[in-house]
Amino acid sequence: MTVTFFLVRHAAHDNVGGYLAGRTPGIVLGEAGLAQARRLGERMRTEKVSAVHASPRERARQTAEAIAAACNLPEPEIDDTLDEVDFGPWSGKTFDVLDADPLWRRWNTIRSLTRTSGGETMLDVQQRVLALMEVIGRDGAYGRPVLVSHADVIKAVVCHILGLPIDAWPRFDIAPGSVTTIAVGDWGGKVLTLNEVIS
Repeated sequence: MTVTFFLVRHAAHDNVGGYLAGRTPGIVLGEAGLAQARRLGERMRTEKVSAVHASPRERARQTAEAIAAACNLPEPEIDDTLDEVDFGPWSGKTFDVLDADPLWRRWNTIRSLTRTSGGETMLDVQQRVLALMEVIGRDGAYGRPVLVSHADVIKAVVCHILGLPIDAWPRFDIAPGSVTTIAVGDWGGKVLTLNEVIS
């Protein structure tokens, strides 16, 4: 049996790129982000989606709710496994401030061997998300699930499927409001689409 996973990065909040949102509470989609989430829903309606799972972050939940509504599916299942990387006290800081932190610079140089200030490595992120995908893949009811998450979480999965080291994360983009499609079966896994941007 093949399971097709649609890995969706949440729609853009109003200040995406201005600071590290991370797990900062209260970051929600503005008008533009909500419109992007609705367009994602329209895009996913064509895919015969079987279920929607989401990170607990507000911006991811709002995106997942728009997709579930467009696809006439129940409310998204909220799963901590899809949460943003645990950046600890880095969350909410501007990138100018972060660039002065040697640990932040090391994190962005060699993520396989560096823990964030919250104590998580990219390999930790990869392990938790792949474990969820393995559970979903065992259940035939979840043949075409949408997983709404965050850029680094999706990058961790793509690196695994492509057989890339986790430190290859900067070699491709995962934009806000994008869809990356991955098929997984007894035969292995492959990336069908990467960073399909729904603007």
